[in-house]
Amino acid sequence: MPEDSEWLPPFTKQKGIYGPEDTIRILLATDNHIGYNERDPIRGQDSINTFREILDLAVKHKVDFILLAGDLFHENKPSRDCLYQVTALLREYTLGDKPIEVELKSDPDQGKAAGYSFPAINYEDPNFNVAIPVFSIHGNHDDPQGAGQEGALCALDVLSVSGLINYMGKFDIPVTSGSNPSNPGGTSHRTNGATANNAPDPTAEQGIQIKPVLMRKGKTLLGMYGVGNVKDQRMHVELLRNNVKMFMPKDRDDWFNLLLVHQNRAKRGPQEYVPEGLFDDSVDLVVWGHEHDCRIVPEEVAGKKYYITQPGSSVATSLADGEAIEKHVALLQIQGKKFHMQPLPLRTVRPFVIESISLLDEAESSDLDITSQIEITQFLKRKANELIDMANDQWEERMKAIEAEQEQDEESGHRTKFPQRMLPLIRLKVDTTGVTETSNPIRFGQEFSNRVANPRDMLVFTRSRKSTAGARSRAANAGAEVELSIDNEENEMLSSAEKLAKVRVGTLVEEYLKAQELQLLGERGMGDAIRIFVEKDDIHAIETHVEKSLKTLIKSVSPNEDVEILEDDVIELLAEARKQQDQEYADKEQERGNKRGKGKEKAKAMAEQDEEMDSMMEDVDMGDAGDFNSDFDEDDEPPPPPKKRGAAASKAKTTAATKAKASTSKTTAKAKAPAKKATATRGKKKAVESDDEDEDVAFDDDDDEEVEEVPPPVKKPTGRAAAFGSSQPAKKAPAKRAPAKGKGTQSTLAFAPSQRATSSRAAAGKARGKMVVDDDDDDDD
Repeated sequence: MPEDSEWLPPFTKQKGIYGPEDTIRILLATDNHIGYNERDPIRGQDSINTFREILDLAVKHKVDFILLAGDLFHENKPSRDCLYQVTALLREYTLGDKPIEVELKSDPDQGKAAGYSFPAINYEDPNFNVAIPVFSIHGNHDDPQGAGQEGALCALDVLSVSGLINYMGKFDIPVTSGSNPSNPGGTSHRTNGATANNAPDPTAEQGIQIKPVLMRKGKTLLGMYGVGNVKDQRMHVELLRNNVKMFMPKDRDDWFNLLLVHQNRAKRGPQEYVPEGLFDDSVDLVVWGHEHDCRIVPEEVAGKKYYITQPGSSVATSLADGEAIEKHVALLQIQGKKFHMQPLPLRTVRPFVIESISLLDEAESSDLDITSQIEITQFLKRKANELIDMANDQWEERMKAIEAEQEQDEESGHRTKFPQRMLPLIRLKVDTTGVTETSNPIRFGQEFSNRVANPRDMLVFTRSRKSTAGARSRAANAGAEVELSIDNEENEMLSSAEKLAKVRVGTLVEEYLKAQELQLLGERGMGDAIRIFVEKDDIHAIETHVEKSLKTLIKSVSPNEDVEILEDDVIELLAEARKQQDQEYADKEQERGNKRGKGKEKAKAMAEQDEEMDSMMEDVDMGDAGDFNSDFDEDDEPPPPPKKRGAAASKAKTTAATKAKASTSKTTAKAKAPAKKATATRGKKKAVESDDEDEDVAFDDDDDEEVEEVPPPVKKPTGRAAAFGSSQPAKKAPAKRAPAKGKGTQSTLAFAPSQRATSSRAAAGKARGKMVVDDDDDDDD
């Protein structure tokens, strides 16, 4: 830990101006995650034990108040056990006769529960004896939810009305526009933008508005601005639009302004984080919650006057590298416009050691046989024992530090308690690239069940991305090697020529464009323009793409007569327009890909259709036609009357009421229906095109129309068509597909109930609802 003079001038240089009576002492903590893994028999009480230690440190260092930057609870609805223990601890450590030395300068009723008389700040309530006030904002785990009469609520609201915590930073409940920013003592209403009778308030201001809690101790003035967690994208946009308004006193330069946030600090996407340099220039110190790795020493921000401190979590909620950093809280002391921060290590945190190894590297540096599962398991056991020994050494050093602190505490009368010995957390990450024989991680951990707190997940196997099955599959489908990044660690041993032989230009372009985080131009279109520039030597490809994209974007944000676009909405509209461009480009790429494969698929489909036609002509299903339903059925209409074959029989009309089900046969291309001769009909017609390009399926919608006589064909049909053919009325095909006279007729499909034929193969005519193609070469005159 660096000395104070290395990173910040200590305020002790202000002797003579400020004294101890002017020093505000604050204990900073964040991300306590009380209730995390509470059902675990070993780790279930870790979070509550550390929270107890934090409260004990506040008493030990005689702070004026405690400041929490979100995620006090791990869940939005904590269990009864969590609420019980937290309530009991807060009552035990924060209530008492110790006088409050900080004077509240803002309105104590600001943010109070609507409809009740008690103030929002608990030590202003005469019914409470508060010794150490606790101020907290909500995080992403314990944020307000629900839509009841009182609006969105969380566990902090319960603790607030009980008088144990001062809940601040519930910013998304707007204040009325009548409030005066120069008067931070104005009252905000917890009505979600509604008036007292729950009617929407048209004067409610937009954006994020933060009202401070103003305090004074001697000559030191402190303004605390809390911003509870919101979606990072919204916070990012509101900061860019300058819509985050902080209500500051008129003499803001005389105040030490402290800002609490609970957002992503690490960059996890184009707008999935909050940039460090977008806060108001009047801020002096930012306390950053949500990030769990401890960076508690204040860090300067380039181009800004304020510092950022990140205390980190007080309990490990994941077995990641950031959680293995030693956990701290901080003692913050403020005099005037200067501050001093003292990190305080937490002694009740469970020891955590993590290490990553590669079996291939170990095989090169030692005599490890990576083809032997037994030898690999023995090697991993030795590494696990080494990590356990390291964790035990950490615990011993911690106990020695507590002994040294006890000697100093004897003078103050406060004695630090020794925590009970805890099993450590161990995480061994093993890269198994190129190794086929590995052991079972759960079975491996069972041997350490009495020595570690997490035996089931202490061992994790990983594999290099290029060796995963998905990557191999993609490479095989593309007919090329797996694309590697030129900066990949796995390519460090390759020569420049070998790297260039394996790496594609398209891959490098894609990686570079993603790193630039383009705000206006889409990565897909820009990458394609660069590819055309390189492969086709089109020097205007990039310029043309940029001009076209910018014209589209400008058009999307240009105002018109009907809609007026505000300046604040331009960023959001540009983001939506870019997203739409990317989607349109992706659709075009998919369409082009489908067209490229359409030729081969069409040829294959035609061959399959020919085979299906032959099978339909030869195979006859003898099932009951009444069991099939056509997609074109009209249940209320009777089926068309069947006709007997021959000229004389074609004049007679027959009814087929007893065979109504036969008209409901399937009409798809692959379905089979009884064949009939094409005859001229009169009445309403409807033509339906089949899947086969050489066939037309005609369907008669009007079954009650009279059927005209049609002369019999000149030549008697032969083959199976004669066995199943019937002289049912034919359906007209579209004019453009009509066959020329004197030539072979185009095959026509029709649907009607089959009936007994007069040929020698009449027994087969009992099949109903089946489709047969008439291959008769004669014309139907």
